Amino acid sequence: MENLKSEIEKTLAVLKRGGLILYPTDTVWGIGCDSSNPEAIDKIYKLKQREDSKSMICLVHDFKMLNQFVEEIPEVAYDILKYADKPTTIIYDDPIRVSQNIIAPDNSLAIRVVNDTFAKTLVRKFRRPIISTSANVSGQKTPMTFKQISPEILEGVDYVVDFE
Repeated sequence: MENLKSEIEKTLAVLKRGGLILYPTDTVWGIGCDSSNPEAIDKIYKLKQREDSKSMICLVHDFKMLNQFVEEIPEVAYDILKYADKPTTIIYDDPIRVSQNIIAPDNSLAIRVVNDTFAKTLVRKFRRPIISTSANVSGQKTPMTFKQISPEILEGVDYVVDFE
């Protein structure tokens, strides 16, 4: 538990200064940053060699936090999330309090209520959604394990969570 606390603190420090992190989520290892920091988001697009017209997803830690970043959540979204037994990302209209450069041209944003212990704790303590995008260059295969992450990605982030 002490290692978890230490990793959370180190990761939070990087997020707060606008850095990029490589971290475990409830699906795959992800590249993340502060969802309200347009410069950090631009760094992810550059690292992934991805067009900035392709939006990314955000992680929130619970329904209460979700409500703070979406203008109006459809009732059906609560039902879907309540009964989902796998990580579920939903695209919401009218996101608020996030950087404009992660919002899709149709004014929508994909958000997942995260369940992974590390990611959930990190998002809760950060108090803002964290970007989550797969740890690969666009067009390349999504790495399913840490060992499959390319050196280019490992060297391009500011902090790699020590979660082995």
